[in-house]
Amino acid sequence: MRSIGELARDSGLGVSALRFYDTAGVLVPARVDPSSGYRWYGPEQLEEARLLARLRRTGMPLADVRLVLAAWSGEDTGLVRKLLDAQLRRLERGLSGARAEFSAIRALLDRKENPMSAPAATGAARLAVPASAMAAALDAVRFAAGTDPELPVLGGVLFDIEGGTLHAVATDRYRMAVARTGVTGHDGSRRQVVVPSPLADAMRALLADDPASVELTVDGDRVALAAGDRQAAGRCPDHDYPDYRRLVRLPEGRRVVVEVPAFRTALETGPVRAGEAREQDGKSPDISVLTVAADGMVGVREDGDEGPDDVAVNREYLLQALAAGARDRLVLEFGAPTTPLAVRRPDADGTFSILMPVRLDA
Repeated sequence: MRSIGELARDSGLGVSALRFYDTAGVLVPARVDPSSGYRWYGPEQLEEARLLARLRRTGMPLADVRLVLAAWSGEDTGLVRKLLDAQLRRLERGLSGARAEFSAIRALLDRKENPMSAPAATGAARLAVPASAMAAALDAVRFAAGTDPELPVLGGVLFDIEGGTLHAVATDRYRMAVARTGVTGHDGSRRQVVVPSPLADAMRALLADDPASVELTVDGDRVALAAGDRQAAGRCPDHDYPDYRRLVRLPEGRRVVVEVPAFRTALETGPVRAGEAREQDGKSPDISVLTVAADGMVGVREDGDEGPDDVAVNREYLLQALAAGARDRLVLEFGAPTTPLAVRRPDADGTFSILMPVRLDA
């Protein structure tokens, strides 16, 4: 006999998924302990669980999954083959429809014009930035830069300069970090440049000696950061960065102050849901489910105990956001379970990160 945890490990189904399929009557445990309610599965159920894991990865409807499992042990495999063929046809129709929609979207992109936009700024822009502020901005956002080679525009840090302000921004689709700092010497026109991650790292290393001020130069697709007679410079990709300002307009949520050391310990030692969520960046992340108690304390839910207002997040991403916050106290802003979680500094509204919530499979 296998415990529910052992079956989850051996089959690739999460514990919450197994509980869901039990209540749905799809994969019912061979025995349930009458005193503890703990589920136990027979040896033959491992093959069924592995089959179920494959079927759910195809997106097969639950009603068809139930029929496939019911017919699997019989000698007549005709029904199983018909159900598999029907699901394949559904997927092919869906793919055909998706291709048609993507073609229409690409046509819109080809025709897209923006005659109201201002002409691009020309000439080099040189501005002075306090070195400590520049270092803090890079530290606050670098963790969120993307690594997907298919999306090179996200593989760096955006420098958005306008008026006397520089915004540093990074995102990999699943999280975004923004930092704001003041600059001097700029004429006020807006300049945007995406600094590739290796160059951003070289800039941060240049600031390790803690100079008082540095000069940032943006000249076309070339950007340079100079500290005295040393500089980090390079060319930047010719890509338009997404309008991050639209992405950070979040509905107002519950704001909760957390003591970062204690909260970090709770995350690192608390329960996680391994492999129970959709992949992020090609991996199945460890998930922490956060809840806000009546007294305003943020806790980490035990497995299977989540409530309707709890928020599931990638634990590693949240730990990185807490570290980038660089404060012993931070503000977590919770919206609905489908709304991004914001991690804010109580003393700096312009520096924050947001994490997309994770939908548990079950």
